[in-house]
Amino acid sequence: MPLLVVGISVLVLLLLMTKLKLNGFAALLLVAVGVGLVRGIPLEKIPDVLSEGIGGQVGDTMLTIGLGAMVGRVMGDSGAAQRIAGKLLDAFGPRGVQVAMVVTSMLIGVTMFYEVAFIIIVPIAFTLVRVTGAKLLWVGLPMSIALSTMHSFLPPHPGPTAVAATFHASVGLTLFYGLFIAVPVGALIALVWPRLPFVRAMNPSIPPGLVSERVFEDEEMPGLGWSLGVALFPVVLIAGAAVTDMATSGSSPFLHFVAFIGSAPIALLLTLLLAVWAFGPRIGRSLAEVSASCNSAAQAMAMILLVIGAGGAFKNVLVEGGISDYIKDQTHGWSISPIVLAWLIAVILRVALGSATVAVVTASGVVLPLLAGGGVHPEMMVLAVCCGSIAFSHVNDPGFWLFKEYFDLSVVEAIKVRTTYTTVLAVLGLGGVLAVERALDVLSL
Repeated sequence: MPLLVVGISVLVLLLLMTKLKLNGFAALLLVAVGVGLVRGIPLEKIPDVLSEGIGGQVGDTMLTIGLGAMVGRVMGDSGAAQRIAGKLLDAFGPRGVQVAMVVTSMLIGVTMFYEVAFIIIVPIAFTLVRVTGAKLLWVGLPMSIALSTMHSFLPPHPGPTAVAATFHASVGLTLFYGLFIAVPVGALIALVWPRLPFVRAMNPSIPPGLVSERVFEDEEMPGLGWSLGVALFPVVLIAGAAVTDMATSGSSPFLHFVAFIGSAPIALLLTLLLAVWAFGPRIGRSLAEVSASCNSAAQAMAMILLVIGAGGAFKNVLVEGGISDYIKDQTHGWSISPIVLAWLIAVILRVALGSATVAVVTASGVVLPLLAGGGVHPEMMVLAVCCGSIAFSHVNDPGFWLFKEYFDLSVVEAIKVRTTYTTVLAVLGLGGVLAVERALDVLSL
């Protein structure tokens, strides 16, 4: 049974990494090869499947994570991250640091991918941890939860946008309805989860090389305008491109240019160039010093990228092994509410494959025939699928490894924290979708 293979492979991976202490990169590749053999992928094709999985995952994330880490380290080594962190503390106070993280993450995360926003905000979270003496998860976990919610629930992120096209739903209405669900649900989980006893018992350290250890005096730091300007520069470019894409149609050189500079890699590359000048020669730091900051960030990212790439290989083996087709066949014809069915299929696919994109695309294809006769608003179907796709993030999800490595957690700790919060988000999200659908039905009477 394909789902049994998935379950056993996850257990083997946990055994290799927790009991045998095998490196995550090697463990993921080893398990991926085993799954490929069990699922009948020809021997000569397994290396290509692994390479495609690694290439696709690293290709999607290396530019984003690498450039974002360099921007963050340049800001940290110049004192810009400390300047922003200090102003957040002034505005919200030490007791409001979690609220500051949630507000900042939700505003930035509306239009930015989880990985991009994570890489941009995490230096500020690290600096707040160092300045306040708070625990890393106390500050960083609300950020991650808020970003996960925005990325999974709302257009213009790729999953919700793709599903909206499948269901012929209004992207604008999906975003409007989704905000009523995502903001309260995400904020609730973000503020509750760090307070749970099993989370408070964990006390990981900031991984070395990702943040400056220096504490700056006020006169040594760049001004708030430059610090915020550089931090928000990619947000403006990416958000501007997303809004332009939703508000316009057709094709023109100007729209192509906006899409180009608003793509995450180009936006971050331009931000890095701006940061190099703004926090280098402009304030009297040599280019050699700025280059050293970039090199330090790249070295710290090496193992993180390897593990994320291996997670992509594992995911690709599961996809090529026919897991998604099996689930699609098994769920065909289930007689339950279209909203619940869409959510449930997305959850099953997410658990089995780890890929939120595969989960939402497959789930939407399965339930699309039910939409015509189901009397359900298409925007609610979009949100149901997207809520389901966030559930049970675990070892076959490359985002799981980004979370684990940046917060310096063991595999078991990361499962306890991330797998649980993503699952609760999915369940509460479904409740929100059903509530909004009911309200829309009442208003239409």
